[in-house]
Amino acid sequence: MTSNEQIAQMKKPPVVSAEEWQKAWQEMLVKEKEHTRARDALAAARRRMPWLAVEKEYIFEGPQGKVSLLDLFEGRRQLVLYRAFYDSNVHGWPDHACVGCSLGADQVSHLSHLHARDTTLAYASRGSQENIATLKPLMGWEKIPWYTITDSFDKDFGVDEWHGHNVFFRDENNKLFRTYYINNRGDEAMGTVWNYLDATPLGRQEDWEDSPEGYPKTPRYKWWRWHDAYGKKDAKWESVVDSATVTLNL
Repeated sequence: MTSNEQIAQMKKPPVVSAEEWQKAWQEMLVKEKEHTRARDALAAARRRMPWLAVEKEYIFEGPQGKVSLLDLFEGRRQLVLYRAFYDSNVHGWPDHACVGCSLGADQVSHLSHLHARDTTLAYASRGSQENIATLKPLMGWEKIPWYTITDSFDKDFGVDEWHGHNVFFRDENNKLFRTYYINNRGDEAMGTVWNYLDATPLGRQEDWEDSPEGYPKTPRYKWWRWHDAYGKKDAKWESVVDSATVTLNL
């Protein structure tokens, strides 16, 4: 905890009137909106990145045995696969995974929202399924699919020495493509539904997004549900959205 002495030595900002504070906040809000627009533009550029075909077969170990990279999609169109360091040479083994990777896992939001956008999130490590099965309930990560790397996947996709999110797409012929890659400080922002979707080729799939021609889109907000209510019609919520859309500012 920060001590009173440390706080006392801080060079603090000026204390101003309510009117001055409001003016300063309005000025900062302009910058924040610029940041939001820039983030949206970055996501739009990601959706136009070229794709890399995955030609090699990769095998993982899952709770039920051997599975392929295609299996990790769980039938969905997109896969965000995070390489987490839970290996025998990592600090904390076998009771804990890497401290940084664990912090990231603690940030992961409810996966039902990603699934509603045809997107799967999964983790992969070198640790055995036996150890992973012990780790997940201990740390509260039961809902994260977590696989064991058995071949050169981590080296081939730049995550053998450091963590990272690889994004994959499954086309109409079940052919797989690598579409994006986030690592280093980019990983610290991951965990929310929006940052995961913004890293995918299809994005959030809402009607306001700048996406290439033919990409799937639905009306903004209307697809949202409580995490236990996806797949159910909610006419009341959709009417709330219809009445509020004119006042909402993207």
